[in-house]
Parts: sequence; structure tokens; C-alpha cells
Amino acid sequence: MTIWHHYDSDGNGFMDGKELQNFIQELQQARKKAGLDLTPEMKAFVDQYGKSTDGKIGIVELAQVLPTEENFLLFFRCQQLKSSEDFMQTWRKYDSDHSGFIDSEELKSFLKDLLQKANKQIEDSKLSEYTEIMLRMFDANNDGKLELTELARLLPVQENFLIKFQGVKMCAKEFNNAFEMYDQDGNGYIDENELDALLKDLCEKNKKELDITNLATYKKSIMALSDGGKLYRAELALILCAEEN
Repeated sequence: MTIWHHYDSDGNGFMDGKELQNFIQELQQARKKAGLDLTPEMKAFVDQYGKSTDGKIGIVELAQVLPTEENFLLFFRCQQLKSSEDFMQTWRKYDSDHSGFIDSEELKSFLKDLLQKANKQIEDSKLSEYTEIMLRMFDANNDGKLELTELARLLPVQENFLIKFQGVKMCAKEFNNAFEMYDQDGNGYIDENELDALLKDLCEKNKKELDITNLATYKKSIMALSDGGKLYRAELALILCAEEN
């Protein structure tokens, strides 16, 4: 965590550009100074990102490189969060009160279930420790709970489609107007066809951020938040609204 916060100097939740190059350079220098070769994981990492100026990694990618006593970040990710769609389904399950965030108790349940699925038994005190560490790592605004975009940092960067939508979020008024426009039958929710129309228009208006060739992936991931194919205002707001709605 200390290393991550040092190199993620702008606090945007990613290590990229000069931040990433500085980390790689200092990693190589530190290993050399200690008389140690790069581990196979470190070498693969340097080969992948060392010559690229547009590389970007999240905290989980960093965890693959740095040796830790128990790399629970990777363990949790590989158990369930393999794609944006998996992640959205997981979010919907554990945000049981539809508050738009996961509090410490909901997060603890999430971690406990992942451990049980892997037949890994740990004491409750250790589970509480994991929960606290996860909050410290991902709770960017320090409010003691995790929003959708915060917990999404468990996803590999290339799978985290929410990064793309950060640049197209709307204010509450604009979002509500858009929701009412695309809820064409006025039934209070958006179905798959209505979402398709909304996303197509967003892609056309925001070609720099959104790639229309990924529209099917965007739609599938967002619809994973729906209730039996009904995407209500509060769920869509998690993706497209920049304010409390």
C-alpha cells in the first residue's frame, strides 16, 4: 500500500505514464543494489511495460509483481472477478440494500463467500483484517464504504470498462433528462433495447472515450445490474451520473 500510494502520485487509482516508468526504473535499481535478480514475474512485467509510454496498471497488477506474505488481492480476483459482467453481478448481490455502495459488513460477507468457494477457512479476526485492508486500499474518499468505481479496481485495467465511462458521466439533471428520454414507454425502467439506443448515442457523442465496437460488452455489463431485464434509475446512475441522485 505504501509503495502504491507513493507512485500513484495523482491519486487517480492507476499507475501510468511517468509514474509507471519511475516505478520500473526504481524497481530495477533497488533489486540491483540488493544484489538480486528480477523475479520471473518482475521480468515479465518490465518486458510488458518498460518500453511503453501509454501503459496503465491498477493495484492488482502491481500485486502480481511485488512479493507479499499472502497475496490475497490476487486470490480474491481470480476466484470470481474475471470480467466486468462478473463484477457487476457480484456488486448487485452484495449491495443488498441498493444503496449504491458496499459498507464494511457487506464487504466482509463478500470476502467470506469468496473464501468459502475456494474451500479456504480463516478465522473471523483474519477476515476482519482483510476487510479493513480492502477498505483502506480502495476507499478513495475515505467514507468507510466502497462505491462501484472504487471496488472495480479489483478488475484488471483492460477489463474495467467503468474507466471509459468516467469521462462521460452527467450531472444529476442531465442524467434524469436522459433517463426519461430513453425510457420511451415511461414505465420507470430501461430495457435492453432502450439501453442499446442510449449507448449508441453516447458512443457517437464521445468517440474519444467510448469505442462503439465494444457496445455489446458495455451493454452486457450494465444489464448485469438490472432486475430481470429492468434497469432502474438508481442502477444506471451508478454508471452515468456524477452526482448523488
